[in-house]
Amino acid sequence: MPGQSTQVGSHSHAVTDAILDTLKRAGSGLKEVGVRFALAGGCAGYARGAAPSLHDVDFALVEEDVPLALKTLEGMGFRTERPPEDWLVKAYDREGVLVDLIFSLADHPVTDEMIARADLLSTAALSLPVLEATDLVISWILPMSEHSCDYGGLLPTVRALREQVDWDRVAGVVAHSPYASTFLILLEKLGVIAPPTPAMDTTWP
Repeated sequence: MPGQSTQVGSHSHAVTDAILDTLKRAGSGLKEVGVRFALAGGCAGYARGAAPSLHDVDFALVEEDVPLALKTLEGMGFRTERPPEDWLVKAYDREGVLVDLIFSLADHPVTDEMIARADLLSTAALSLPVLEATDLVISWILPMSEHSCDYGGLLPTVRALREQVDWDRVAGVVAHSPYASTFLILLEKLGVIAPPTPAMDTTWP
């Protein structure tokens, strides 16, 4: 029904606006105090030109800066939480929007080098560091497993970023993963990317 469609669209727009507002507030706060971080996840894909598919705000940061990040967000009115997982901490703004502060991506610690590779992009009317597209794609596909392997959900976002990515580098890093490397074969078959020549240097990040 037309009325239902309008309602869903309006709700999605409101959710996206709320997430972008939280992104702007949290990002500006972390930037001001000198936390070493970069936008990650779906928000990073959005900042790089992909369609919005936003559920929360993800920041990758160096683990040593986690205490400062938490203190900063708490001072801004965020409610913080240390979950059982040993790779991230969480913060919720007053509206309940979640900010994930991630210090390990795909079982690899976030490093100064990774943050240094980030590009300064305009996001939600704010200039923020955004993970390099190659690092971003690796962080999405390297964790793929038999329990989490959503090729279809990731395909539109990766397609939008394809020209920004060093696919030889991606292929080298994920070569040991049957799930991630098969995703690259799918991208080839669909004509999204040319067959990559896996880079010899497979260290990451």
